[in-house]
Amino acid sequence: MKKSITKNYIYNLTYQILVLILPLITAPYISRILGAENIGIYSFTLSISAYFILFGSLGIALYGQREIAYNQKDKKKYSQTFWEIVLLRIITMSVSLIIFYIAFVNGKQYQVYYRVLILEIIGNCIDISWFFQGLEEFKKTVVRNMLVKLISVICIFTFVKTSNDLLIYFAIYVLSILIGNISLWLYLPKFLKKIKFKELHVFRHLKPTISLFIPQIAIQVYTLLDRTMIGAIVNDKAEVGYYEQSQKIIKVLLAVITSLGTVMLPRIANTFAKGEKEKVIEYMENSFRVVFLLAFPMVFGIISVSNAFVPIFFGKGYDKVATLMKIISPILLLIGLSNVTGTQFLLPTKRQKEFTTSVICGAIVNFVMNMWLIRKFGALGASIGTVIAEITVTCVQLYFVRNDFNLKKIFKLSKNYLIASLIMFVECFILEKFINNNLRLLIIQTILGASTYFIILLVLKDKFIYEVIKKLRIK
Repeated sequence: MKKSITKNYIYNLTYQILVLILPLITAPYISRILGAENIGIYSFTLSISAYFILFGSLGIALYGQREIAYNQKDKKKYSQTFWEIVLLRIITMSVSLIIFYIAFVNGKQYQVYYRVLILEIIGNCIDISWFFQGLEEFKKTVVRNMLVKLISVICIFTFVKTSNDLLIYFAIYVLSILIGNISLWLYLPKFLKKIKFKELHVFRHLKPTISLFIPQIAIQVYTLLDRTMIGAIVNDKAEVGYYEQSQKIIKVLLAVITSLGTVMLPRIANTFAKGEKEKVIEYMENSFRVVFLLAFPMVFGIISVSNAFVPIFFGKGYDKVATLMKIISPILLLIGLSNVTGTQFLLPTKRQKEFTTSVICGAIVNFVMNMWLIRKFGALGASIGTVIAEITVTCVQLYFVRNDFNLKKIFKLSKNYLIASLIMFVECFILEKFINNNLRLLIIQTILGASTYFIILLVLKDKFIYEVIKKLRIK
C-alpha cells in the first residue's frame, strides 16, 4: 500500500519535535536551576561526544534509509541489507567508543560527565530509526519514543533540584536516548525475514557509507563545531550556554521544516528508482512551497517576539539570547531550501559528489568565520558565521540544480509568503511600541501575527493554502 506523504510528514514532524521537546520544555526550569555556566559545560561536553558518534556512524543512517527505500518491495533483500548495515554500524561505533574512552574518559576535566556519555554512544550504536524511515513507517518511531520522552521530562522536574545536579541531568539525557532506541527493536520481527549469517556481506556497504560520511563531517563543522570553538576560544563558558539556548528554539522550528526532507528522501529515492523523473520534479516543487510557507513567518516571527520571549522563557541573565536568536533566524529559510535541494534531491538521486561539495564549502567558510568572529564577538560571532555558512551551502546547491528546476519559477512561489510575513512583522513591531508587559505582548504578537499571516494569504488567494484547506475538508 502506498503510504501517505502527509501522514508520514506529521509522524516524522512529531518525532523530530519529540527529540527536541525535552530540552525545550525543561529549558525555562533548567536555565534557572543549573545556570548559564553549567549549561555551557553540558553543551561543550556533548559537542565532544557528538564527534565520536558522527565518526562511528559514518554515513550509515542516510545510506541505510535510502537503501531500504530502494528495496521496499523485496522483504528478503531489505532484511539482508538491514542486518549488514547494523553489523557495520556496531563495528564502527565500537572503534569510536574505544577511542573516546582513551582520549576523554581517562582525562582530568569533566571526566565524570564523559563517563556518562558512554551510554549516549551506545544508544546511538543501536539506533535503527533509519530502517523504519526507509520503509516509510514513520509512526513506529513516534509511538515508542513518546512515552520515553514524557518520562524524561517528569524525571528532570523530579530529580534536578539544584545547580549541583548537573550529573543527574546528564544521566536522564543519555538514558532517554538508550531506552528509546532499544524500544524500536521490539517492532523488528514483523518486518524482517530470517537471513543466514553466511549470506551477509557487511563490508560491501563501507565505501558508499563513507561517501555520505564526508558531507556529514562538513555539516558538523558548521553545526557542532560552533559550540566546541566557543568553549575552547572564550574563557567564559556562559557564552556557550547563551549560544546553546538560542539554538534550542531554532532547532525545534527547524524540525518543523526539515521533517519533510526525511519523509521525502525515501519517496523520491523510490520514485527515482522507477524512472519517474517528472514525478520527482513535482514532489520537489511542492517541497519548496512548504519551505516558503513555513520559513518566512518563522524568521520574521522570531525577530519580532524574541525580546519578549527570552526573559519569560529563560529568566534573568539571558538577554543576549534574544540577540542571538534574531541573528541566526535566517538559517530557517536557508536550511529549509538546502534541505530540499540536498537531502530531498541530490542524495536520493545519487548525486552525493555535488552535495558533498556544497557542505564542504559551507564548512570551510564557517571555520574561517568562526576563527575570526568568535575571538571578537564570542557567541554573537558564531551566530554570524553560521548564517554566512548556510548562505554558502544554499547558493552552491542552487547552482548545481539550476538545470534540473526552473529556479525563477520556484522563487516566484515565495512572493505571497514574503508579503504576508512582512505585514505580520510590521504589525508585531508596532505592538512592541505600545505594550510594556512581556507576557501580554508575546501572547498578542503570537495570536495576531499568526492570524494576520493566514488572512493575508487568503486575501492574496494563495493556491497552496486553498489546496491544503480543501484536503483538510475532504479528510
